[in-house]
Parts: sequence; structure tokens; C-alpha cells
Amino acid sequence: MSGEITINGLTHVFRRGKGQDPLLALQNIDLEIPAGRFVSLVGLSGCGKSTLLKTIAGLITPSAGEILLDGAPVVGPGVERGMVFQQDAVFPWLSVLDNIAFGLRAKGVSAAESTEQAAFWAERVGLKGFETAMPKELSGGMRKRVDIARVYANGPTVLLMDEPFGALDAQTKESMQDDLIELWEQDRRTVVFVTHDLDEALVLSDEVVVMAPRPGRIQQVEHIGIERPRSAETRLSPEFLAAKRDLHQRLNTHQKVDHNA
Repeated sequence: MSGEITINGLTHVFRRGKGQDPLLALQNIDLEIPAGRFVSLVGLSGCGKSTLLKTIAGLITPSAGEILLDGAPVVGPGVERGMVFQQDAVFPWLSVLDNIAFGLRAKGVSAAESTEQAAFWAERVGLKGFETAMPKELSGGMRKRVDIARVYANGPTVLLMDEPFGALDAQTKESMQDDLIELWEQDRRTVVFVTHDLDEALVLSDEVVVMAPRPGRIQQVEHIGIERPRSAETRLSPEFLAAKRDLHQRLNTHQKVDHNA
């Protein structure tokens, strides 16, 4: 499966409207993400976390530098990368099963096979019994499960997740985190995950990339040595609380933002 990501000298400048200076969003980023690792990007608002994620997705073409996936340059979106956004991406007119099968059918997979795969992933993400339900009948957490199942069903080697649980209540959020850990541990696909939540980053990740604000740069890559598997109890352990304290200190270093940048 693989899914190794290499980022070399990545810089991106947003060209703004007439009379406005260009915005240097990312500057000279170098990062290695080995295949099968769960990596979170954290930092203050405006530090370029989502911009970096979108360049990996191929949704933004960087101004300079390169991104390689298993040694091949990323030049646009591709089926080997699946994206989950904070906002629901479910189609309101399709059932749970048809939402999950949508990408498979778009690729030409037969109706029978795509339905079988969709049912498999519906069960994997905890939606068994809701296959015929419509999105309006689902909670926010359940709709997010549909998003994740659809991405997994397409068979990507890399999952890119932009604050996927940011709009959920605290209890649902923790439940989704635990379920994502369990799902990820079954086949260890590469995950790059954007979050503002330090608890979320720590409980999910192998490494946490701390980004310094504008222009976005990598300040630190923190290895999270907390033993897996992780659970609700992990969040209360002395090791977890110590790691959170250290990460919080990292984030409070160099946090002055140049709003004129």
C-alpha cells in the first residue's frame, strides 16, 4: 500500500486583489511522513495548516518546492489521496449506502460490487442498520461516519483530514476519535490530520507537526511516545498530561503573528 510523503522546499504565495500585497502563506517547508504514520498538524489560526494539507491533496499548486507521494510528484488531485473536510460532504438526496458507494460507481465499479463494498464500510464505521437512512435522519457524528466510510471505500493510500470533528460536541468528538484510531490501526494507512485540539492530536498521532504562524513554517516535529492502543483512559494518564503540557509550551513559543505578512 505504501503512502510515503516527502515535502521539499514548499513555499506558497496567495495573490490577492488589486491594491493588496501578496500573502506568503507557507515558507520553505521540508517534511518527511513515512508510510503508515498518523501525523497531525497543529498551530495558531493562520499558520497555514489547511493550506499545507490542500497542497498535499493537489487542490493547491505551490508557488515553489515539491511534494512527492511514493516518489512521484503530486501535480493535482488523485484517487490515492482521500480528503475529509470539517463540513459534511454527504449528498442529501442519497441514502447512506449510496453516499458511500458514490465514488466507486463514479470509477465504473459495478452496482453489485459497489453496494457490497459500501455495506462493508458502513459496518466498519458503525453504521450497520442505517444503510437505507437519508442524511436528514442522521446525527452530525453519523454523517461524519458516512464521509469517512466513503473515503475509505475508494481505497486511498493517504487520508487527509481537515478538522473533521471540529463541529461535533465534545462527547461525540471523543467517540469519533476512538473509532478512527480503531479503524486506522486495522491497516495503518498514512493520515495527515489538521486540528486545533491538542488532546485530539495527542491521542491520535504518531507525530505532531507544530507550525509557526505566518508565514507558515515547521517549528517542531514532536514524536508522541504514548503506547498504543489508546483509549479514553489514555487522556487521563500522567504521560498524556505531560505530553500535552510540553506541546502547549511549544505552541506558545514564537506565537507572534505578523499581520502585515
